[in-house]
Amino acid sequence: MRILQIAPLAERVPPIRYGGTEAVVGLLADGLVRAGHEVVLWASGDSLALAELRSVYPHGLRLDPTVTNPHPYEWMHAVEAIKAVEEFDIIHNHHGEWVMALASLLDVPMLTTMHCLIEPDTKFVWERYRGFFNTISQAERATIPPLEGPRFVGVVYNAVDVASFPFRASKEDYLLFIGQIAPAKGPHLVVQVARRLGMRLIIAGKIDPPNRQYFAETIEPYIDRQQIQFVGEVGYEKRTLYASARCLLVPICWEEPFGLVMAEAMACGTPVIAFDRGAAPELVVDGETGYIVRDVDEMAEAIGRLDRVDPYRCRQHVEEHFDAPSMVQRYLEIYERILAPETSQVEAKPVPLPSPPGMRVA
Repeated sequence: MRILQIAPLAERVPPIRYGGTEAVVGLLADGLVRAGHEVVLWASGDSLALAELRSVYPHGLRLDPTVTNPHPYEWMHAVEAIKAVEEFDIIHNHHGEWVMALASLLDVPMLTTMHCLIEPDTKFVWERYRGFFNTISQAERATIPPLEGPRFVGVVYNAVDVASFPFRASKEDYLLFIGQIAPAKGPHLVVQVARRLGMRLIIAGKIDPPNRQYFAETIEPYIDRQQIQFVGEVGYEKRTLYASARCLLVPICWEEPFGLVMAEAMACGTPVIAFDRGAAPELVVDGETGYIVRDVDEMAEAIGRLDRVDPYRCRQHVEEHFDAPSMVQRYLEIYERILAPETSQVEAKPVPLPSPPGMRVA
């Protein structure tokens, strides 16, 4: 197959620091090349990939201080990506509505992966989109029932390169939060947990301009270097933080469609304690690879039960369900279904997806 992968333009592929979608696209593109397919990756010009790289802009937009309005760049990225579309058997769109809006102009089939929830102001595009799409969790699928039908082709979990995450059975005595510093991610709640238990806490994450006041009011006053430490946005070094942490805390306050940090932490043998929101119950096996809890009180209590979680089981769970080869294979199955001659006449059947042992589906 000759496959066009269209990545977002916000970050490099793979990302230098923050960028879950870009990390997944990089793994998928490389995996498809290793499987013998011809792949073109449309991404920022500084991206690194085994696939043929094409770009309209030299680097990711978010870290470019000269870009104050990304929308013109996003549109040009989408339009230029599809100009030579006749070269390909299939287009895999990770760039969202920018590319979806152009789908009706194309004769080549398009698959769009929903990396984010549908926002009210983008529902208009989704309702008129005529390509295929998949979700990245069962929880995310539950948010889109009006859109299901012949064009929905299944659930495919995101993945991590397990081999690149160091396993460590012995842990240091600190709690860890890694993620965007934003109310929806709940870092202010991990501060509450750490202060209540008197435990050391490391917080790592990016702070976008709209969230600077939130950080200044709810987190910064409690940073003291002795107990609560903020290390800013992290890249490859996050692996060391994961591997040494007592656990990763994920107090999400929204219906997060996946949550790559959970898979990354467990790949290092580190348990995850997460709120029962979004896809968290699909990633964490409650009582085996961590705990699914409802609030701060239950999160604090679960920390006292971490000695019951086997680090080797955490690693095994990610190897079995969230390693890159599994994701690549599932997308190949979906591509083949879409390209089958009968696809245009009959409903595309969702790719079967086995549930992880002990999974509690939201």
